[in-house]
This record gives sequence, structure tokens and C-alpha cells, in this order.
Amino acid sequence: MTRPATAVGPTIGQRWRTGRWVVLALLVIVVIAAVGTYLTAPRPGEPMDPQSTSPDGARALVSLLRDRGVDVVEARSVADVERAARDDTLIVFAQTSRLTDDDQLRRLAELPGDRLLVEPVSRAREALAPGLRTDGLSSFAVSPDCDLREANRAGDAQLGLAESYRAADPDVDVTRCYDGALVRYTDAGRTITVVGTSAFMTNDALLGQGNAALAMNLAGAAARVIWFTPQERDGAGGDASLADLIPDQVSWIVLQLILAVVLLAIWQGRRLGPLVAESLPVVIRASETVEGRGRLYRSRRARDRAADALRTGTLARLLPRLGLSATAQPGAVTQAVAARIGADPSVVGHVLYGPAPATDADLVTIARQLDDIERQVAHS
Repeated sequence: MTRPATAVGPTIGQRWRTGRWVVLALLVIVVIAAVGTYLTAPRPGEPMDPQSTSPDGARALVSLLRDRGVDVVEARSVADVERAARDDTLIVFAQTSRLTDDDQLRRLAELPGDRLLVEPVSRAREALAPGLRTDGLSSFAVSPDCDLREANRAGDAQLGLAESYRAADPDVDVTRCYDGALVRYTDAGRTITVVGTSAFMTNDALLGQGNAALAMNLAGAAARVIWFTPQERDGAGGDASLADLIPDQVSWIVLQLILAVVLLAIWQGRRLGPLVAESLPVVIRASETVEGRGRLYRSRRARDRAADALRTGTLARLLPRLGLSATAQPGAVTQAVAARIGADPSVVGHVLYGPAPATDADLVTIARQLDDIERQVAHS
């Protein structure tokens, strides 16, 4: 008398092996969401900051320069500029309002390389571009009207209201464009360029008219550019905590992902219920097994496997009757069967070792031919 199987629930180890993938999936989703949010979230910053995506930031221009192959080095202090400055570099002074120390300005003025001053304050202009003086405000001029190649290639640009400049000394040869809003001259072997506004270089205005072309022509004049945006003065640090620096979108995304993973775990957990008690042994008739395998072959259109199973079974029953071993060669088996039943060896070989059937009708024909051969050998 057989005893019924006892239903046993999953053990702690089985539950952990199942649940650890849920925990791992949750961690991966949270990490991906956090990284994606960090990379796509807006990054406010100071005007002309190379990392800022705010309207007055310069991330778009810096990205365009790097896509063009320009090596842009971001500098946050005078020491950073000193380490990176070389004769073949262009130093972009994108924010000069914080350069109030005379010693810092002196150190910057002694550095090699060309200079591009963007809307400089008077103290920085006097130290870094001493050959210029202010000439009031320009009148929203959009046409370059000069011989400067970078300006003529860009054409008309929307500079807006900008500071204009002219030579401080008549002996200084200054090229003036856009009604003096863009000027350039040479001093001590270096090229010094000054623009009286940064509006055309910002993220918000870069798409206007020829702004992008003019900004890239000026800031990308060298293969290596030092983008200098000084940090806050010493002692002006913030008191924001780590939680304050995390964007609000991250918290909502993480909560939604946690809820989704919990619901997925509940849905999958319902499929791992207790075992079903079943009396053993279970007797399955051979006919049901044959029918099941037949349906499986038919559903997968596996005529080759079905024909191979039929031929293998027929040969297993024929070889003992013919006095041959299981290692007998196909040619020997074919000749023995043909001699026993008086049939054509080529026809027998085609039935026993032929190609796979192409249709269901061919498979049925092979089955009948195998049955006929086996019946004739048995009665011969």
C-alpha cells in the first residue's frame, strides 16, 4: 500500500534563493534611477558656469567645443589656471567679478597663452587687457562690420546691449567689431580678445542667429582652452546638507520603483504556494505516453525527430531477428533485410536510413513502410 506524499512548504534557504533576485533587482533599479536622474536633472549654477544648464550657464557651448575636438579644461581657481596654462592655450575668463585681489590679477596677467575676456569688470580689464578702455554701450549692433575672420564667418549675431571698447592708446592697433562690443589686439606676443557681453554665449541665447558660430569661433580659437570661472571667496561656503543637494525627483522615482518591485514580488510569490499532495505511484498508460510525444512532435513540426524515433525502434527490433549486432553498418543491415523479404535493397535503405520527411503525409508513409518491413521479417 502506497502512502500519500506529505505537503511540505519551502524552506528558508529556498525562500532566500527566490527572494534574493527581487532584492538584487530592486538595488539595480534604484542605482539606475539615481544615476539617470543625476545625469538628466537640471544643474543650476553661476552665469557662464561650464557645468550649469540654467539659461545663463555655458554647458551647451562647452559641450559643442568638446564635440568639435577642443580640449576644454575647467578651472575654478588661479592655481588651476597656472597649472594648465601653456603658450598654445586660450584662457577664457568667463566670470571676472570675483577677481578682486591684486595679487591674483598679477599672477593671471603673467601667464602664457591668449586671452578671451567675457564681459570683464573694470579691475580685471585693466590688469588683463591694459590696451583697452570702455567706450560706453553699443547700440544692439548685429553686423560685424570689421575684418576679424571669426566675426565675419559668424555673420550677424544677437549680442543685445553690450559694453563697447576702444584703444587706450592711439599706438595700439585694435580691431573693433559689432560697434565695439567685440575687440581684439596683440600684446607681448599674445592675442587678447574682449567681448562686452556674455548673453550670446549662454544656453538660452546660443541658438539665436549667428550666436553659436560666433561663440565657438571665439572660444574655440585654440586646440586647448582653459575655462576659468572662479569660485566663491574664502569663507562663503554653504551649509546645505547632503539631503538638500539631492534633487526632489530622485525621492519620487525611488518610491515608485519600490512600490513596483513590491507588487512584482507579491505577484510572483503567489506562484510559489505549498506542494500539492498526490498519491504515489501514478500509473500512466503507454498509449498516453505515445500520444503525448506524438502531439509534442506535431506541435513543434519535428518530423525529423519523429521519423528518427520510428526508424530507431524498428531497427532495435529487426537486428536480433536478423542475427546482427547493434553496431552493424547500414549497408549490411539493408542487404540482410532485402535478402530476407526479397525486396530491392535501395528501397529498403531509403526506408530505414533515408532523409527526413518533408510533410506529415511523408511521415505517415514512412511509418507504414517500416511496419510492413518489420511484419515481413517477422513472418519470413
